[in-house]
Amino acid sequence: MYVKNILSRKGNEVVSISPDSTLLETARVLRENKIGAILACDPDGKMCGVISERDIVIAIARSGAGVLENKVATCMTTGVYTCKAEDTIKQVMEVMTSRRIRHLPVVGDDGGIVGMISIGDVVKERIFETEAEAEALKAYIAT
Repeated sequence: MYVKNILSRKGNEVVSISPDSTLLETARVLRENKIGAILACDPDGKMCGVISERDIVIAIARSGAGVLENKVATCMTTGVYTCKAEDTIKQVMEVMTSRRIRHLPVVGDDGGIVGMISIGDVVKERIFETEAEAEALKAYIAT
């Protein structure tokens, strides 16, 4: 199974926010979209970084609630790891586990963002794959 299988099930919609938005605005967008991380993109749509719920919580724990007025750029992760639609589920699981990250933007051949996957998406796909294999084995044994 491949990343493209995940995207075909969940879709390619990518939510993004400006690096100049506040952390409070970002938290609201995360809540409204029921997502755990969001891409920070410049006006041309180029990815500048990623900011997650965890990043916001860490910022609050370090500096207090006033930090919610800070810009996304102050605490987003830059140098973001990405994957491609042709990458295998195994490959992305290895990256997510070794780098301790829960979200990976999916980039196309031109470098543009074509989707975003989470560890939850990967686990769901792996479960789907495992169940399909089990059903195939049952069918094989029964015949």
